[in-house]
Amino acid sequence: MNTPVALHRSSTDGELRIRWDDGVEQRIAFTRLRGACPCSQCRAARLQGRIELVCAGVVLQELNLQGYGVQLVFDDGHDRGIYPWSYLRELGRR
Repeated sequence: MNTPVALHRSSTDGELRIRWDDGVEQRIAFTRLRGACPCSQCRAARLQGRIELVCAGVVLQELNLQGYGVQLVFDDGHDRGIYPWSYLRELGRR
């Protein structure tokens, strides 16, 4: 399993920059991350076909490492999702 060696939150560019242990670098927009939140509430909404609108200017305020992933805290108050490393890697490919 790939793990990141560096995480950088760029508020200027509105993206999370990730450098993985295999040398791959990815950039994922804050709006993409917020819209793909893996918490149970957001997943249930997506499975039911509800579209959660994400503010275009949403800001990632905080990163909290959790061992197998990272908790992302957004300025809209959302902080329930823990993004496993494998999920983040996949989001960066899309």
